[in-house]
Amino acid sequence: MFRRILIANRGEIALRIIRTCREMGVEPVAVYSEVDRKSLHVRMAHSAVALGGSTPRESYLDAAKVIAAAKASGAEAIHPGYGFLSERAYFARAVVEAGLVWIGPPADAIETMGDKIIARRTMQAAGVPVVPGLVDPIEDVERAVADAERIGFPIMLKASAGGGGKGIRIVRNAKDLPGAFRTASGEAQAAFGDGRMYIERYLDEPRHIEVQLLFDKHGNGVHYGERECSIQRRHQKLIEEAPSVVIDDALRLRIGEIAVRAGAAVGYQNAGTVEFLYSKGEVFFLEMNTRLQVEHPVTEMVYGVDLVREQLRVAAGEKLGYTQAEVLARKRGWSMEVRINAEDPFNGFVPSTGVIGNLRAPGGPWVRLDAALYRGMEVSLNYDPMLAKLIVWGPDRTAAIERMKRALAELNVGGVRTSAPAALTVLEDERFVRGDFDTHFLSTVDLAAPRGGEDDLVAASAAIYRHLLARRRALVTGASTRAAWSARSRARHSAYPPHVPAPSTPSAAKELPR
Repeated sequence: MFRRILIANRGEIALRIIRTCREMGVEPVAVYSEVDRKSLHVRMAHSAVALGGSTPRESYLDAAKVIAAAKASGAEAIHPGYGFLSERAYFARAVVEAGLVWIGPPADAIETMGDKIIARRTMQAAGVPVVPGLVDPIEDVERAVADAERIGFPIMLKASAGGGGKGIRIVRNAKDLPGAFRTASGEAQAAFGDGRMYIERYLDEPRHIEVQLLFDKHGNGVHYGERECSIQRRHQKLIEEAPSVVIDDALRLRIGEIAVRAGAAVGYQNAGTVEFLYSKGEVFFLEMNTRLQVEHPVTEMVYGVDLVREQLRVAAGEKLGYTQAEVLARKRGWSMEVRINAEDPFNGFVPSTGVIGNLRAPGGPWVRLDAALYRGMEVSLNYDPMLAKLIVWGPDRTAAIERMKRALAELNVGGVRTSAPAALTVLEDERFVRGDFDTHFLSTVDLAAPRGGEDDLVAASAAIYRHLLARRRALVTGASTRAAWSARSRARHSAYPPHVPAPSTPSAAKELPR
């Protein structure tokens, strides 16, 4: 096992990896931008290396800086988390060429699955069902129109090198195709440097089902069942659950075998996820995420596994040590996850910025909050809006829904608006409770801002403020005690651990106090 690893990420996922490292006796090294100097993942790591800069491009997306930080800190391996450099094949290669261990799949697998057109060809050759459509990329509108007519509308335009919901458009007739093609291709060119598109048939009322994979370096691979991720907006997931209400045991075995076959076809190693579209009893390959997924905790809750621990084990060369049957025998109950994003759900999910004020985490049996939040934390537009993930487990789906509703009611993140009210609205919808939904469900939910009660809330807040102000003025004694307390408080909150200089400065990484 590794002695020390560097985590090439920030926030919630960095903290998630740090905790597993601590339990395994592995020293976690953090990296940080200037914006994240006081972040929780920096404070809780064994040591931290400054990358400099304030934007992702200047820090977490700078591969050379990250690798230099790993070497300066004495790390033996790099865990990319998700996002940033996690699915960049060139970074995986650079890590290995630097003499470090890459905690992820081979660069060739990332490259193959990262190009949707090459991925479709590879999956077809492996006998994996794909959505009917074209295999060759399209670069001009005229050909797109001709090919779409042949496939039949409605169709979906998808960026060849896409991801994260970018470069995707649904087109229902030939008249709308030229404009949609130019918009999607331009969006893809801006986001990925590749404006090529491909066309596939659009499936009505589809559900988004994905399968968690884990492969070791010895050719052994297993799946950890499926997750349902159909509650999403603009192809961004909001609520995930495991298992899926539409997948029975027979289909679970079949879709799991298909996913393992897909992974084996590209020589996969480590953790990954194969995503499918489910429609009318059929499943079709959508794409593969060659990294740990944001929603991995629901699989962990149902199967009693620490997937980050498994990632480190197989990256260190260990065999899985268990069979597929043993994995499936561990399946218990139901789990749900809600992404808590800094967004205003009553205003089209526009980003919300500010400083975290009040902060109350939910608790109770089988409630888990994966977050890196703290009071005084500034939420800016520099990074992804996801603040936290709220995960619950229950013996069945009904119990999981009720537990999540209770946990969401307890959660309080002051200073910014969050997506929590939207999730609660979905959980209270009878259609969702029945399991009657698809990927378009959120667009049918009424997310109008609640009306009434604002005046009463403002009046109560003002009254409390006046009361506290009067008390403060009345306290004319004990000033020295208050001053001493303030001094201690300032000392305590300013006692951040020392940081390691940016990797461009020759310096050995310093250990932070535990």
